[in-house]
Amino acid sequence: MMKTRMSEEEVLIPDDRAFSRFKHECESEEDWSVTYNKSSICVWIQVLEEEKSLHRIKCRMLCKDIPAETMYDVLHDIEYRRKWDANVIETFDIGKLTVNADVGYYSWKCPKPLKNRDVITLRSWLPMGNDYIIMNHSVKHTKYPPKKDLVRAISIQTGYLIQRTGPTSCTLTYLAQVDPRGSLPKWVVNKSSQFLAPKAMKRISKACLRYPEWKQKHSPGFKPWLFPEQNPLSSIPLSELSIQHAESLENIDESSLSESKDERAEHSDDEGNN
Repeated sequence: MMKTRMSEEEVLIPDDRAFSRFKHECESEEDWSVTYNKSSICVWIQVLEEEKSLHRIKCRMLCKDIPAETMYDVLHDIEYRRKWDANVIETFDIGKLTVNADVGYYSWKCPKPLKNRDVITLRSWLPMGNDYIIMNHSVKHTKYPPKKDLVRAISIQTGYLIQRTGPTSCTLTYLAQVDPRGSLPKWVVNKSSQFLAPKAMKRISKACLRYPEWKQKHSPGFKPWLFPEQNPLSSIPLSELSIQHAESLENIDESSLSESKDERAEHSDDEGNN
């Protein structure tokens, strides 16, 4: 895959080295602090700039009864995501760049009383032997400016590493560095790493177990992430994209907000169910 240069700024489609670097980051444990370690899920956090709420989070889940191929399908299937992802507000594809890169929109619910967020990302994916990688970073598209009721966040580097450990087992690692565009209260970072991230991993696991049956009833042969010729998206030129600079987006201060009672109650209910 080639790097493509624009007249103003450079938007890069990740090359093989970028995928290898991402895999290394997923596997490295140096400078990471464990915040959660129960049963088959482990979560680490790396604080980058405390005053700006900038941090990286990494989750790893051992899946004894989920084939790597099923995990890869579930994380790609946008129709199925609308069914199992409880945090999604809206998600859709904007256009394709190459056989293994596209641009998409995703908005999600944040813990109350924070404002909800959205992102425009360049996504790319690559099977590597026994591994699969899906990763994304934010880009700017003139047809999809920030919305009034949402805060446009920035994905600096986010993605999944799926590693086959057997015919019907795999390990999933999720790595995210997102600039939320705002000063978040400490409880949000703590809740994300100790509660929301493990909960999200469990939700993915359950979605994988239900996927084969669901897919049988919903275009079973349609998997454009495996068969690029099936991709219905129109191609968009890289010239329509530019790098999303943090400085050009609204930066809000939510650091003094307290967690809502509804959120705390949901947290304690879920903890009791684990």
